[in-house]
Amino acid sequence: MAVISGNDEAAVLHGPRDLRIEKIDRMQVGDGQVRVEVHGVSLCGSDLHYYADGRNGSNSLTQPTVLGHEGFGVVTEVGAGVSQDRIGQRVAIEPAIPNGTSPLSLSGHYNVCPSVVCFGSPPNHGLLRQSVVLANEFAHPLPDSIDDDVAALIEPLAVAAWAAARVGSVLGKRIAITGAGPIGLLVLQTVIALGASETTITDVAPARLEVAAALGATTTLRSGEDALPEGAFDIAFDCSGHPGAIADAARSLGPAGILALVGVPGRASAEFPIGAVQRWELDIRGCFRYGPSAFADAIALAGSARVDLAALVTSTYPLAESAAALEAALTDPTQLKIVIDTTSQGPQ
Repeated sequence: MAVISGNDEAAVLHGPRDLRIEKIDRMQVGDGQVRVEVHGVSLCGSDLHYYADGRNGSNSLTQPTVLGHEGFGVVTEVGAGVSQDRIGQRVAIEPAIPNGTSPLSLSGHYNVCPSVVCFGSPPNHGLLRQSVVLANEFAHPLPDSIDDDVAALIEPLAVAAWAAARVGSVLGKRIAITGAGPIGLLVLQTVIALGASETTITDVAPARLEVAAALGATTTLRSGEDALPEGAFDIAFDCSGHPGAIADAARSLGPAGILALVGVPGRASAEFPIGAVQRWELDIRGCFRYGPSAFADAIALAGSARVDLAALVTSTYPLAESAAALEAALTDPTQLKIVIDTTSQGPQ
C-alpha cells in the first residue's frame, strides 16, 4: 500500500518504555477500503507487554511500531467499490484482517488463519494514531445508543461474544469464570445477558470481585482462598490463562461439561486433570479473538444496554499522554480499561 502526502500524530513504541508521539505517513485508501479517523482506543494486556517488555508471547518488537488494536472512529474516505454513504459513519474497528482467500478464511475460520494481519502486533502499526485504513467489511457501524466513551470496548466485548458463541447456548446453564479482569467481566456480562441461570467468578483481586458482584455475578470467590466446587458447573470459561486456574475450571465441570479457554496462557503447558476430561467426556474449546459473528453480537449486546461497558472504563487520557496511560495500567491495580482519546492532545 502506497503512502500519500500528509501525516498523522501517533504513539510509536521504539523499545521497552520508550513511547514517542511522532508524525507517521498516512496511507492511501485502496479499492474496497475505508479510512477511519480514530477517535478512541482502549488499552489491552498485549499493549502493556509490548510497552513494558518489548514483546508479547513469541512476538517481539523489531522496529518502531504504533500500539493499539481496540478502537473506534468515523469513516472519512472510501475507496472504489465502497458506498459514499459510509462517510460519516461511526464504526468499531475489527483489527485482525485476513487475506480473504485462504481456505480458513473462506470457511469462516479467519481468526485462526496464519494470513491474518493484526493492527498493533509488531511490525504492523496499530490504532494509537489519528487515522487508519482497513477493509470496508472490518469497519462495523455503531448505533447511536453506544456512546463514544465506551465504543472502543466493542473489540474486547467481541472476544467475550465469540467465547459465548464457541460453547453454544448458555441459556439456563451454570457458569464458572476464572479471572475477573476485563475479559472475564465481559464474559460474565455476556452470559448473564444470554440467560445463564447461575454465574460464579474467581480472582485474586477483591476489588475486581466487587465489580463482578455489582455486574450481577451470583457468587464471587477469592482465588487461593475459596475453591471452586468440583463438578458443579455446566460450562467454565478460563479468562486468566493461569495454569492453576485452568485446572480449577476443568475440575469444576460436571459430566459433559464444556471448558472454554479464553485467556492467553503465560506458558505453553500446564498440569491438567486429563482423567476428568476422559471420565466425564468434557469438551475443551479454544477461543481465539473473534469469528464472523462476534462484532455484530457485541454491538447488539452493547447497543441494547444488556452489557455495561462504562463500568469497566476507569480512566481516559489524551493521545499525547499515551505513555502515562500505559504506566497507569501497569502500576495501578484499580485500573480496568483505560481509554485513550486520540482526538485530544491536552490533559483530561
